[in-house]
Amino acid sequence: MNGLRLALSALALLSVATAAHAENGVLPMASKPEDVGLSSAQLKRLEQVTQKHIDEGLVPGAVMVVARRGKIAWVSTLGKRDVAAGDAMKFDSIFRIYSMTKPIVSVAAMQMVEEGKLQVSDPVSKFLPEIGKMKVGVEKIGADGRPLLQLTDPDRPMTVQDLLRHTSGLTYGSRGTTLVNQAYVAAKIGDRSMSNEEFVAKLSTLSLKFSPGARWEYGVSTDVLGRLVEVVDGKKLGEALGARVFQPLGMVDSGFQVAADKLSRAAQPGPRPGGQPMTPRFAVNDGAKYESGGGGLTSTMEDYLRFTAMLANGGALSGKRLLGKQTMAFMTADHTGNRPGRPPGLGFGLGFEVRTTTGEAALPGSVGEYGWAGNAGTLFWIDPKEQLIAIYMVQVSDPDRIALRNQFRTMVQSAIID
Repeated sequence: MNGLRLALSALALLSVATAAHAENGVLPMASKPEDVGLSSAQLKRLEQVTQKHIDEGLVPGAVMVVARRGKIAWVSTLGKRDVAAGDAMKFDSIFRIYSMTKPIVSVAAMQMVEEGKLQVSDPVSKFLPEIGKMKVGVEKIGADGRPLLQLTDPDRPMTVQDLLRHTSGLTYGSRGTTLVNQAYVAAKIGDRSMSNEEFVAKLSTLSLKFSPGARWEYGVSTDVLGRLVEVVDGKKLGEALGARVFQPLGMVDSGFQVAADKLSRAAQPGPRPGGQPMTPRFAVNDGAKYESGGGGLTSTMEDYLRFTAMLANGGALSGKRLLGKQTMAFMTADHTGNRPGRPPGLGFGLGFEVRTTTGEAALPGSVGEYGWAGNAGTLFWIDPKEQLIAIYMVQVSDPDRIALRNQFRTMVQSAIID
């Protein structure tokens, strides 16, 4: 078993990770955070704040990692993997990463671009003809004074780039109250009983919220991209990701289902203060046909660290190149421009949020940093300027997740001293 997965303390992690690095290229440990320009005192403060959240019941448990200048600077594993079972959180606990699935699927799609199997400018209908039949639903007020949808042709076809950067016209039903949003909810888009093929077939009977390219709106774009990957690769999405990403990087604990012999490692949400449950959206072993490219993967801290280390290293890790350097630069550039929909100071690339200005975003950071988060509070970002990778693994729910990960982000940024 890999050295990092055995780590139970900072000292043990240091010794085994150094050996593992020599064997397979896992990032080595720094002897202390200050060796890579980070403050031990600030990181300890972050650990204390997180422990306080655990004690108060906001977070069952957490695994946190900060790496800088090619070395792991700090690791913290706190709280419970499963509050009900009383099991301690461990470094190898398996988390539902929800939308942190999106960057992985985006990498697989861009590998296909490098292979000449598709272009980002290709219309999605080239691979998924039913998507090309979708109309834009424009909300109007009818003669009876009630809203109705008027269907119009989109200004242009939806492209692969639109899926990658969320300018497709697709949405999430829960992220609005328009008639289009309501139709998504009524159609149970993303129901786990559907295959990816069935998901796209049902989605194509609904309306686009806006004409592709007109604005940025977060939605099921990457789920459609996942189906496109299946069509182009001739494999189920999980199989395609396994061959293209997981196996080359040694991500042995990532997938759409958790095997029976690993279930005892699955991190579970717990009760919030006051007794409200933190309800997971899916069981990790439900055998569902749906392999959601937008949010269905489970993974561990070590696996996701491998993935982010590959990204930070320009598309390669341990002698295995997944993407070319120029492809990585293209993916991590802002592709939204002045389109409406993005928060100030933040753009979106091909699978990642990208910071475009130092200010305006209300969170500290560098221009050019990129990353994304998950619905259960997980978060990662990569800062090329500061040579920093930060990953936050938890299983929480609204309304806590955004505040918790923003706090993590702010406190990690505050640890940079050199």
